[in-house]
Amino acid sequence: MNISQLKVLVTIDQCGSFSDAALVLEMSQSAVSRAIASLENELQVPLLVRGRLGAKLTPIGERVVKHANKILDLRESIEYEVNLEKSLYNSRLRIASFRSAATHLLPSKIAQFQRSYPRVEVSLDEFDPAGVEQALRGGDADLGLLPLPRSEDFTTWEIMRDEYVVLLPKGNDSTPQSITWGELSSCSFILLNYAECTTAVREHWSRWQQPLKVAYNVKEDSTIVSMVAQGLGAAILPKLAAMPIPETVQSYSVPVPLERVIGVAILANIPPSPAVTRFLDVMKA
Repeated sequence: MNISQLKVLVTIDQCGSFSDAALVLEMSQSAVSRAIASLENELQVPLLVRGRLGAKLTPIGERVVKHANKILDLRESIEYEVNLEKSLYNSRLRIASFRSAATHLLPSKIAQFQRSYPRVEVSLDEFDPAGVEQALRGGDADLGLLPLPRSEDFTTWEIMRDEYVVLLPKGNDSTPQSITWGELSSCSFILLNYAECTTAVREHWSRWQQPLKVAYNVKEDSTIVSMVAQGLGAAILPKLAAMPIPETVQSYSVPVPLERVIGVAILANIPPSPAVTRFLDVMKA
């Protein structure tokens, strides 16, 4: 018994006759008949009955066809995996990401991907979100990690939600479990300079009609955390951007929760390569 014989049997069942099956398979009718005769001889059971209206499966033929369909489906899956592996051989995957996602989300995912696909060359570049978009549009990256939503130029998938936290220096007194708008109104804040998350913070404070007194605008989130640890002010950062939070800094949820959605993006008008498709599966999992 071989795959071609099973394919002939299944095709006859689908078409209802030897002649129609021969046309679909691009074989001669005599070759189709020989394949079935050989299969029946090997199994020593009749699989088909010919009549004026075509060919019909015998009861055992019906049971055999059910299994044959499963075998053909499995063969198709095997061929897909093999073809995918061939297309991944010596391919590359270029990832662009903003810093906190590159630091805390991507390393474990890249390691997982490379264990499964060691022949794919993976590179990672860090940019701000606008830089990630530019890398994707310019063809310098195949896939990017970005805060969502983005423009319709991109196809995106959400992979996690990142809570904004308020960072305050720990005092000598007992630390409260939560913080109020009233307590925050007396704080001087250290904010990221020209960052999407800073815009989100300002809009959130404005939405709830709360004052936001800014003492410093700083480029690096790690610098902000260090400044908070030295008692130079408070900060509001996405939790990923604040990590690792020093023992001398206390984090609180915002009185009205605020979060950012982190997603993976590709250009909408370019079909993803096999390497991108497989990495997307890893990220979405």
